[in-house]
Amino acid sequence: MLERYKLIFAYDGTNYFGSQRQANTPTVQKTLEKALTSIGWQGRTIFLAGRTDSGVHASGQVAAFDMRWEHTAQDLVKALNANLPDDMVVIRAEKTDKDFHPRFDALSRTYQYEVYFEPFRDPFIDRFAARIWPPIAWEGLNFRAGQVIGTHNFAAFGTPPRAEQSTIRKLTTSVWSKESDRWIYIVQASGFLYHMVRKLVYLQVAIAQGKIPEDTLVNLLLNPTQKILPGLAPARGLKLVNVEYPEGSGINNKRE
Repeated sequence: MLERYKLIFAYDGTNYFGSQRQANTPTVQKTLEKALTSIGWQGRTIFLAGRTDSGVHASGQVAAFDMRWEHTAQDLVKALNANLPDDMVVIRAEKTDKDFHPRFDALSRTYQYEVYFEPFRDPFIDRFAARIWPPIAWEGLNFRAGQVIGTHNFAAFGTPPRAEQSTIRKLTTSVWSKESDRWIYIVQASGFLYHMVRKLVYLQVAIAQGKIPEDTLVNLLLNPTQKILPGLAPARGLKLVNVEYPEGSGINNKRE
């Protein structure tokens, strides 16, 4: 019997040209579909909860697909992981409603961005965090993060998946936290524009470094049609960590 399955999976995005399938380049979607095909999947495409750019990581990405599988969900996890490369892993799987769509049914998505402060790059950290030097003030950075919370037109910070779609988004969380030698920016919203998180990080850091005026963030929210200053935080610091769904729609997507 053909049934719909939901997967929570993680990947190091360094060697992938984003999550969406592309011709002649390795992507997250193509890699997972190849592993599924190797265990008997005959579908045409899988559905993902969110798009990640080239080099962006995930610890809580969600996929859905239809498949005939005569074994347990845990067996599906084991079979897929046996056929996936070392930089990708399925964490959990379950049968779900036949109409479940990981993108359209999502209530919110949470990303985190990691930075560290060193005069020279650290090869043991640099794969998953962006280096900043000299150090910047913590208090000012967190203050600016709070300025973007709420419902705003974020047209100056990115583009929607399709040109005709709205650029209004509601941010419920925007905060920096300290963890050992790293600072982590955590941002949650109902949805994000293309490049939105990386532009938010770039602007907050650039203001803290004194490279652009203090009121830049607020001005871009009040005047969303103005051209944004050039700049984009490196992809390697960004990670999709969680996708939230209505209660009862399936397993918790946070990695335990």
